[in-house]
Amino acid sequence: MKFARFEFNGNEHEGVVKGEKVAVMKGSFLDRYEETGTLYPLSGVKFLPPVVPSKIVCVGQNYLGHIEEIGLSVPEEPLLFLKPPSCLIGHQDAIAYPRDAERVDYEGELAVVIREKMKDVPEDEVMKHILGCSCFNDVTERALVTGNPFMLTLSKGFDTFGAFGPYVATDLDPDRLELKTYLNGKVVQQDNTKNCVFSVKKILNYISRRITLYPGDIVITGTPQGIGPMKPGDVVEVEIEGIGRLKNSVTNQ
Repeated sequence: MKFARFEFNGNEHEGVVKGEKVAVMKGSFLDRYEETGTLYPLSGVKFLPPVVPSKIVCVGQNYLGHIEEIGLSVPEEPLLFLKPPSCLIGHQDAIAYPRDAERVDYEGELAVVIREKMKDVPEDEVMKHILGCSCFNDVTERALVTGNPFMLTLSKGFDTFGAFGPYVATDLDPDRLELKTYLNGKVVQQDNTKNCVFSVKKILNYISRRITLYPGDIVITGTPQGIGPMKPGDVVEVEIEGIGRLKNSVTNQ
């Protein structure tokens, strides 16, 4: 099943994707809902970020290929940081290239969406608390963070630096999904989540022992090798098996 949050004729809705249409729901897919019987064509809706989180928890250095690419050692525990929810944009929204940026990079990632409150959740119970998975582009101003890890939040927290969507897909194994990032139609990142250092169960158990996760919170699970710069005029897409393809253009601020 795929869930979406969208606008149609100026009104916000949540819905269930059915082929090339979306069925409007009453209620929320994070809680209880029922279909209203109203269907809209996907081609006629404006996609919104699928959820509005209290926080976005990010995992760094989680793909073995990316760790090798940047010349660092494999971490013993998940490396965590936060992105502000104000950075979020949806499918087909524009990524704004900051006026004072030196280099802005794409980072295709798997996002996990939390369905119910998580606090001290054992690994074998983690999946019960997950709504599903989505595509995420963890956009980064690379020059800010190079050599200065204290700038990580700012470098990744600019407005529009969290492209997310278009759907939340359920009933997937988050640790067995193929991920590709495209820049102007060319594959620039390709890997499988099975090649992560830490599984989704391990990550969410680790986080929930320290930080309470709430319904709608997002956990992004790291980026594969192949990160690189974008520029205004480029189009970047993140495609994940079983979910779909997130597409965003890059524009001047």
